Amino acid sequence: MLLKDTGIGNKELILAELDEIMNGLGFIRWAWDYNHATYDYKMDDRSNTYYLRVPADVVEGGLEDPHTLLKTDEPFIGKHLFPHGLDYDAEVPKAILDSANRKLSQLKEKLSSY
Repeated sequence: MLLKDTGIGNKELILAELDEIMNGLGFIRWAWDYNHATYDYKMDDRSNTYYLRVPADVVEGGLEDPHTLLKTDEPFIGKHLFPHGLDYDAEVPKAILDSANRKLSQLKEKLSSY
């Protein structure tokens, strides 16, 4: 599920700053390549795991250079599928969605200070 109008998309930060912000809020940069990074925040309910995912694309530089400029995109939330993968079309429980929106509000506040 794409989460629109969060105020997260189109923010430009250098990799070191974005990593610090995301790590401080509990996001982990799992997936990355030379042009793209993905930060995940894990959320569990009684029977399923969901991931709040914030993608970022390289604007200038290359990943793993702390001075690389990244641009964030709108976040997604998906249900974890075993053994791996996310179902972005799965229904997300209200409690998980509310938790995701609170986390995104915290992220938006942190990003606005840069």
